[in-house]
Amino acid sequence: MKSVDHQFWRKALLPQGATIQQAISNLDESGLQIVLIVCPEGRLQGSVTDGDVRRALLRGLELDSPVEQIMFTSPLVVPPEMGREMVLHLMHANKIHQVPIVDAEHCVLGLHSWDEVLEESDRENTMVIMAGGLGKRLLPLTEDCPKPMLPVGGKPILELIIERAKMDGFVNFIVSVHYLGHMIEDYFGDGQKWGVNISYLREDSPLGTAGAIGLLNPRPTLPFVVTNGDVLTDIHYGEMLDFHLRHGALATMAVRLHEWQNPFGVIRTEGIKIIGFDEKPVYRTHVNAGIYVLDPIVLEELVAGSPCDMPTLFERVQQKGKSTIAYPMHEPWLDVGRPDDLQLARNKYPV
Repeated sequence: MKSVDHQFWRKALLPQGATIQQAISNLDESGLQIVLIVCPEGRLQGSVTDGDVRRALLRGLELDSPVEQIMFTSPLVVPPEMGREMVLHLMHANKIHQVPIVDAEHCVLGLHSWDEVLEESDRENTMVIMAGGLGKRLLPLTEDCPKPMLPVGGKPILELIIERAKMDGFVNFIVSVHYLGHMIEDYFGDGQKWGVNISYLREDSPLGTAGAIGLLNPRPTLPFVVTNGDVLTDIHYGEMLDFHLRHGALATMAVRLHEWQNPFGVIRTEGIKIIGFDEKPVYRTHVNAGIYVLDPIVLEELVAGSPCDMPTLFERVQQKGKSTIAYPMHEPWLDVGRPDDLQLARNKYPV
């Protein structure tokens, strides 16, 4: 446990009236996992965590909504004179990783933060990367190169995914290969060059986004992460895994908010009677982001060698009355499936 220095904790401060989008940006930029909402005099009004933001996204709140709609107005705080051992005990007892330091007037003076990054060791959990697709929409670029090996920022997409996951403590990878899979295996080998362990699932024919994991042998004994091999994102895979474990789910799907504006004015009717008008309404839905956490028991819903996609697997788990949950994302995300998407990725990750 450490107390964040005088300058750094100030990055967690946001004024009253800030938006949810500003809170998201603050969380991403500070890395402190908490936002402290203060009045002009510096008194603490409430706190917002990453979990608060994700719950707000699931409820469909607008990103330009006031942060007051999601903040916790009674966060645990400590006075500056409280000793380290007592602060440590409070954090343990309340299962929290950040505690604001306030004075008698409730003005923020600092922040105690449990430094999970320094404490966290390598995770035993496996990450499975689906890299066997044909990449038809990216032809002719994929005529002699599998899609996950297309270069972005001077590295294959697959390498960027592995490096991102390694930052979160993942060292055990299984890559599912089919189309031009030998190019992937030749490039990555056993993963020693990257300080990780890589093995391969070889699909004789395309098995879908879930079918390939039915080939896992031996099966994982711990919950494991599955990601499409063409998804670039700033998501923290470890945080998603922790979210899955905290909620006791069997299957977790990362979802993104998708907005679509109807280009026309919409007329609401009852029979032939016009009852209202909506001018170019915006529709908001949550869409599959191609990243999942699965409990090993869900593999019982798959038949080795039979095609299956992830939504079907989730439906099978639901039909058994088991828990499937959504992990709402706010991080940058890009599905590199079309030439335009590839160019966007290359603009974000310049060589």
